[in-house]
Amino acid sequence: MKLIFVFLLASSVILTINAQPVKMYGQLKVVGTQLTGANNTSVVLNGMSFGWSCFHPRFYTAGAVSTLAKDWNCSVVRAALGVEPANGYLQDSAKSMKLITTVVDAAIKEGIYVIIDWHSHNINLKEARAFFKTMATKYHSYPNIIYELYNEPDYETWPEVKVYSIDLISTIRKIDTANIILVGSPRWDQDVHLQADDPIKGFNNLMYTMHFYAGTHKQWLRDRTDAAIAKGLPIFISESAGMDATGDGKLDEEEWNKYIQWMAEKKLSWITWSVSDKDESCSVLRQSASSDGSWADKDLKESGLKTRAYLRKIKQ
Repeated sequence: MKLIFVFLLASSVILTINAQPVKMYGQLKVVGTQLTGANNTSVVLNGMSFGWSCFHPRFYTAGAVSTLAKDWNCSVVRAALGVEPANGYLQDSAKSMKLITTVVDAAIKEGIYVIIDWHSHNINLKEARAFFKTMATKYHSYPNIIYELYNEPDYETWPEVKVYSIDLISTIRKIDTANIILVGSPRWDQDVHLQADDPIKGFNNLMYTMHFYAGTHKQWLRDRTDAAIAKGLPIFISESAGMDATGDGKLDEEEWNKYIQWMAEKKLSWITWSVSDKDESCSVLRQSASSDGSWADKDLKESGLKTRAYLRKIKQ
């Protein structure tokens, strides 16, 4: 009898570890400033962003998604649709859509959440509208889906980004009335204080993105984000990493740890950049890494080893 009890207890632990986040949390919603599950409990998503689809298409595979879900403990992945560069959406929409839907379909199969990210630094309203209409039509019935309208506005003002965002939110909500929508923040997703003073009204389940790179963005950005949250702005950290904002340079582990601790205390979801093998410190993979996942330690750069360690410590 004792052996049976031990076996059942062990089985329960294994099931808990391997539980699929979407089965656990279901349809996400925003309550106040907090991302929340269908059972009204707070939800914190943690995971990886794929690199630009136009630059690193070889990792846009079901195998890579499976590895991130099962080995890295990601509860969410981000599919970053390259828009303007060569081989991006504006040049080859069919190829770009195939890459994104491969990741989205794999995330749904793995039972994790997935961010469909319009990865651009510029306003392309007509093209973005058509893209999100297609995505919402295809995936509106899946609670796995999160829409990110604008990766990083750079020099656009908040009034410009706000008008753009309202148009796209309206487009999505005509088809998908429930899934979370992420709104980009001016100046590479640092100026969340502008949105806190003038948020979008009239829609549900919106969150606003903040991005940080620990080597560049210090306590001032955490303070600014705290102030925005205090004013009622729901924040989702859809891109972050431990080095300089250039994506390169040495990891600032002390500052990165401060961010990790701060996000845990504030119950903020976060994504690390990126699943790619570019010769820079923010790309977590080496060129030896297989396109289909199952990466060994030798295939990971320092940022990859550290991010995976962070993710593995998180209990779903």
